[in-house]
Amino acid sequence: MSLVTLNAGSSSLKFAVFSRDGAERRMTGHVDGVGAETAHLTLKQPAGELIERTLRRGGSHEGALEAALEMLAEVAGETVHAVGHRIVHGGAQFEEACAITPEVEAKLERLVPLAPLHQPHNLAAVATARRAFPDAVQVACFDTAFHSRHSFAADAFALPRRYFDAGVRRYGFHGLSYAFLTAALAGHEGAMPPRAILAHLGSGASLCAIRDGVSVDTTMGFSALDGLPMATRCGQIDPGVLLYLMAQEGIGADALSDLLYRESGLKGLSGTSGDMRAVVKAGTFQAAEALDYFIARCQREIGGLSAMLQGLDALVFSAGIGEHSPDVRKRICAGLGWLGVELDDGKNASAGGAPARISASGSRVSVWMIPTDEEAVIASATAQVLAQA
Repeated sequence: MSLVTLNAGSSSLKFAVFSRDGAERRMTGHVDGVGAETAHLTLKQPAGELIERTLRRGGSHEGALEAALEMLAEVAGETVHAVGHRIVHGGAQFEEACAITPEVEAKLERLVPLAPLHQPHNLAAVATARRAFPDAVQVACFDTAFHSRHSFAADAFALPRRYFDAGVRRYGFHGLSYAFLTAALAGHEGAMPPRAILAHLGSGASLCAIRDGVSVDTTMGFSALDGLPMATRCGQIDPGVLLYLMAQEGIGADALSDLLYRESGLKGLSGTSGDMRAVVKAGTFQAAEALDYFIARCQREIGGLSAMLQGLDALVFSAGIGEHSPDVRKRICAGLGWLGVELDDGKNASAGGAPARISASGSRVSVWMIPTDEEAVIASATAQVLAQA
């Protein structure tokens, strides 16, 4: 008896098989290149054997999902009792994981405009999994839930109050990753540091301020556009710019959405790619400026969150860039000496794969690289919902 986790992103799919209680990971896999002409599927089995396939129909999210679930059905040989899904946006209604009923699904559909790069694919995964495993309980695990205890000051916009009451507020994202990192940091430190900043730096990027193990602020807001610049998303922007583009250039809502979600960020600034690896290798003046901008915004937001926390005890880097780019970590930390951050260059350069403390021995702030594991959080939450069903 087992449960399956599905983490459907904008260009990738992660999946895993766990024991029914969510404690034992039995298989893990991913599909890269979703949205391209072909995609690549990799499945790692318990003994370490790899199964790899090129998916001609993986260019569509539905094709990638179906191929992944077909492979699981071939090799798992177990009854699937539940499928846990990463759902990026739960709005103000959902503060914990829950079984996906038709009513729940309808509410999540209404949140698609707030996360157009992710929510449609999350919900498509639900539909595909329901066809593949019709007797399994489908469970929603929300990225926004981790931030549900924020103060009014952290979540409100200075608009007429009726908008806040209607749900126009800051929600925050990457909550599944932050839940894992919070628990992992506490485990590695022996106890949770009172004031920590977690940096989820991937194609989507954000920071989260943690006080005594609880999220108190984060850089993403009403949508997944705010805060740090990302692969193709702009991050923080003066709303006056949007008014200008609408009034002076006649840009409509659809074109504006495409600009902000798909053509901006590292891709827009560098003129080359939204992939940090490609930006670093490009060697052009524009790419160098794009990297400088990313570093500067990370430093600025870490400074702001540290002021809100009234100090900093720990800083954690995670996700694609945070885990695999020692140079980006080094450059960000180089501007944080005033906070007490001091990196050990040797430890930073060699960190990879496993959690590692990369701060110097005399650093007032402990700095970590910790690979995130959203699937483990999904599995645990799904097992809890399954136990209550």
